[in-house]
Amino acid sequence: MSNLYRKKILILFSLCLVYAGFLTWKLSADSITLGGKEGWSKLSLRKGVTEGTGRFGYTCIELATNARTDDRNTDALVDFEKRPFSERTGNYSVGTDLLGITTESVMGKGAALGRGRGGMLLKGRAGSVFGTEGPTGSFYIEFWLAPSLSENGEVVFDWRSSRNMQLNVSDSRKNSILYQMITGVFNKNHIEWTFTNVFDGCPEEDIVISGMKNIVPDVWSHHAVSYDEESGRLEYRVDGQLEAVEYVTSTGHESGTVYSLYLGVPADIDLCPLYTGKIDDFRIQRGTYDAALLEESEEASGLGYSKFLTSGGRIETQPLQTSMGTSIDSVSAVMNEPPQTAIMLYVRSGDNFFNWTDAYPEWKPVKNGAKITDIRGLYFQVAADLYPDGDGNTTPSLTQLVINYTKELEPLPPFKIKAVPGDGSVTLTWSYSVDESAGSYLVYYGTRSGEYLGRTALQGPSPVNAGNTTSITITGLKNGTIYYFAVSAGSKFDTRINGQLSQEVYARPFAAGE
Repeated sequence: MSNLYRKKILILFSLCLVYAGFLTWKLSADSITLGGKEGWSKLSLRKGVTEGTGRFGYTCIELATNARTDDRNTDALVDFEKRPFSERTGNYSVGTDLLGITTESVMGKGAALGRGRGGMLLKGRAGSVFGTEGPTGSFYIEFWLAPSLSENGEVVFDWRSSRNMQLNVSDSRKNSILYQMITGVFNKNHIEWTFTNVFDGCPEEDIVISGMKNIVPDVWSHHAVSYDEESGRLEYRVDGQLEAVEYVTSTGHESGTVYSLYLGVPADIDLCPLYTGKIDDFRIQRGTYDAALLEESEEASGLGYSKFLTSGGRIETQPLQTSMGTSIDSVSAVMNEPPQTAIMLYVRSGDNFFNWTDAYPEWKPVKNGAKITDIRGLYFQVAADLYPDGDGNTTPSLTQLVINYTKELEPLPPFKIKAVPGDGSVTLTWSYSVDESAGSYLVYYGTRSGEYLGRTALQGPSPVNAGNTTSITITGLKNGTIYYFAVSAGSKFDTRINGQLSQEVYARPFAAGE
């Protein structure tokens, strides 16, 4: 091999190294971290999620439990999240309260703890189901329970009152007091519900319905007892399964005359007065339980007794700003996905987030850690959908998100710039930028130092695109007025990328002969 050929190879190799170095210099890899030790303060949306403890002890995002919420049909809701316990709708006030609190909850972060020596009194205000004398309409009572004991006589729910009855005896009206009671009491490892003298016109004094499923100590189960005023159907469900049903009608079937549920003198609800164990999310709801299940099914939110919403939850980051021409390379997540659960990741980007909507720009699904090739912009946003297992009993968790991106560096401004005044004009000259990525130059002008807001030049408002040249004459300026100028370089790879301003120069136009 000749010396000349060797020299050519060496020169070509050196040029390749220089070009590779130039590319490395102009493209800068960076990342943004959410979660982990950085926390989750940059989230703009948290739907159906909460914070828990994830990998390495850091705060994670996980599904919020299917805790009850109050709406226009909610008569009472006590969620036991924190002391002192309160009823959230304002329809009831809390009287005596001997329940404790525990973090071993099934819904939310807290639950109540019964110690077998007194519970909580709920005093209904006028207009509430148990604070108003008269027919109740359709309603249901539901709660979660995890008893420490399931011995006979443990009382979960107790309401006792009376009703003044008027009887015709020998053509004279006389008053009679009818004692009323609704109780939920443990009997042979089941909960037995007794309704005494509360059904108007019913010849039977007591209507009793009892569950069939054994209540297992220290295991959470969901309980719902409901009454439908249209059909007279009284039913009891455990974990969503129908345990018992009675038709409180003249025939004992759906076709008979309904005996409506009628409550007498307003009296307190005694919750867990003789109960040892945990209770969570006690709620009284107007309407029928079947209608509520249908509504939840239509909303894809799952059955009322699932621990997590089967529709899952979602987080979205704030629009995160980088620089023009930034490309997202990958999204890496530290997460835990138990069997049947899933976490789906999405990214979108654009140059102006002010016109973004829920659907625009389009969210694009990405795989954890996989290379991304087609997402670029000044702003980008990351989202994650979290889904529980099929039964809604297990949640995935997301501990950290790392968004890796590459940005094109802004070209350097011209090093030297000179301004020469003329008649109603200023001629600017500068040297080419030492930055090989510079492909054009923008001239900024104005009448205040550092404020380049000029609009009067014949070349147009500030900044004026001078193209890939080293001089321009700005005309249409006012003689005697001082003008300030600066020049920046634009990228020849991406016209949206504009570098920093050069040093400032100034000049005062004047008429010839002045």
